[in-house]
Amino acid sequence: MPATTPHARRVTYRYFLVMLAVGMSGGLLGPALPHLAAMTDSTMGQISVLFTARALGNMLGSLLVGRLVDRFSGHRVLVAMLLLMAAGLAVVPISQGLAMLTGVIFLLGLAEVSANAGTNTLLLWAHGKDSPPWISALHFCFGLGNTLVPLVLVLVLALTDHVAWAFWAVALYALLLLWPLAQLESPRLPASSDDTATMPLPDNWRLGLFLFMFGLYVGTEITFAGWVTAYATLRGMPGEDAAVLATLFWLALSVGRLLAIPLLRRFSPWWVLRGCLTLGLASSLALQWDTMPLAVVSLLFGLAASAIFPTLFGLSNQLMAMNGRTTGMIFLAAGSGAMAVPTLTGPLLEQAGTRSFPLLLMALMGLLALSLFTLRARVRHTGR
Repeated sequence: MPATTPHARRVTYRYFLVMLAVGMSGGLLGPALPHLAAMTDSTMGQISVLFTARALGNMLGSLLVGRLVDRFSGHRVLVAMLLLMAAGLAVVPISQGLAMLTGVIFLLGLAEVSANAGTNTLLLWAHGKDSPPWISALHFCFGLGNTLVPLVLVLVLALTDHVAWAFWAVALYALLLLWPLAQLESPRLPASSDDTATMPLPDNWRLGLFLFMFGLYVGTEITFAGWVTAYATLRGMPGEDAAVLATLFWLALSVGRLLAIPLLRRFSPWWVLRGCLTLGLASSLALQWDTMPLAVVSLLFGLAASAIFPTLFGLSNQLMAMNGRTTGMIFLAAGSGAMAVPTLTGPLLEQAGTRSFPLLLMALMGLLALSLFTLRARVRHTGR
């Protein structure tokens, strides 16, 4: 389906709204965690099981959604997942026991990643080779949802003094998307076109490189966002100042995805990825050599990370025939990286000290650059 058709634009704008809902749902757990712990009479150590439950739900959803989108109407799948997400959000504030809450969060994680991966797949099918700028805009909406939902929580607590209404407000927003989405025909994987007739199915090497890069990138993103505050505190920065660093990272990441939209219209994905990785390596070096304040490094690293996932996702659509199963594998790899890489950081900081953190970031960015170089060489060798 060409990117210039009115139908493609209409479905795309609805996908932006869906990703805003997914981002808001995903962003609620962290700020609401103390309230959920008090609600279930759990310690912070016990309540942390919710993150594991969500991650496992994400992994199962990644495997499930690809097969569903390939077999059924994509919009029906999205409607079903939005319904499941709204139901999970509605039940969370009334789940009094930790076991019940853990089960609900597992289903919520499944629904969130299914809506996320399904939306990304359908956007690829709607825009074909022209998808990278649209994908970047889509991921900006996800980040915007993550950014807005703490403000929603603060407002709800100020008005009602009860966290439940924040979950119910996001659930209501998700339900409002069902009718507009159901009214439009779902994009389908092009059976044959100039873009896809000669496009190879994903061979093992090419697909393996993409999966490795997606896992590595998401692991890098979560590692920086999750550990930069602890790193700064260990280096002696006051706790209040250190806590702002992750916020600066996410702010720069969101702004960078907006900036990537015109860049991807003018430059190839290869050049954008090279620029991002170069900036990431440079900011890691600045962190290692103490040549910049930590706040500036956080902003630069967020800017460097901003366009990598959407640009890589759009590039995969240019180099492989992307179906729902392949997209599901990508999100499974991303979820695995999000679990594995940050887990290694804590022991590394404990054993090797704070100097290991910038070295780890440099190693991760270096591996991404090497993988991109290998992918480019393979594409040149095979002619695509």
